[in-house]
Amino acid sequence: MWWIMLLPPALLALAPRVAFLLAGCAVLLLAQQGFITLPAIAMLALMALLLSLRQRLSPRWRGISEIALLLGIIALYTHAFPGFHNPLLLDRVSAGPHSAPFTLYANLDKSLVPLLLLALYPTLLRRPGVPPVAPWRWGVLLLSVPALLLLAVALGGLRIEPHWPAWTPLFAIINLLFVSLAEEALFRGYLQQRLGVWLGPWIALPISAVLFGLSHLSGGLLLVIFATLAGIIYGLAWQWSGRLWVATLFHFALNMLHLLFFTYPLYRP
Repeated sequence: MWWIMLLPPALLALAPRVAFLLAGCAVLLLAQQGFITLPAIAMLALMALLLSLRQRLSPRWRGISEIALLLGIIALYTHAFPGFHNPLLLDRVSAGPHSAPFTLYANLDKSLVPLLLLALYPTLLRRPGVPPVAPWRWGVLLLSVPALLLLAVALGGLRIEPHWPAWTPLFAIINLLFVSLAEEALFRGYLQQRLGVWLGPWIALPISAVLFGLSHLSGGLLLVIFATLAGIIYGLAWQWSGRLWVATLFHFALNMLHLLFFTYPLYRP
């Protein structure tokens, strides 16, 4: 029944209130099944209470509450939030003969990140007043997605290896709603946008990209570099469109190209 948690992020842009209602119902249902336990429910209830009270606070306490909520959201993102038992979907499967083993979880905690960030920052999904960008720039940005994967091949991190694993549809839905959307919500919709207000958009873009790269540090230096460059692509998609789903689709497209045409997640000699 874990799949019920797919619905809130899927509906977030179309019907935010419905998405929040479904998320609450999903948390309670998954708690009955043991995927979410009392510590998580208590912490989520506390975060919901703080979100509901923020507008009544003084500016100083609103700032403090934002920091507290952001720390909770980061804990969800990094799986440090207590009380979640994410179901294992794929255990050390290989996409192809030269692909490293891959494990996939349904990260229920991470799926809540976009919803909480939207409650914290109302322009998360769409930033107003974005000027149009020349079509050729979008064309170059689209081409940069396969170009980055080919660069990873040139650096020895990947090899070209076309395949269609039997679990591709499962990977796609999880990657879109539990991975790409959550990561773009945090690093582009919130962080890049927030830093852009303080420092300007062209300083915020590389900072958010570097932080995104560093979040992949457990995969080694090459993955950090690769993720940082990918963060530049996603950051430009956000900057030029002002829409979170555009950045999310760029992210998802790169991940799917990676899976279908290259060794995934890494090359195994």
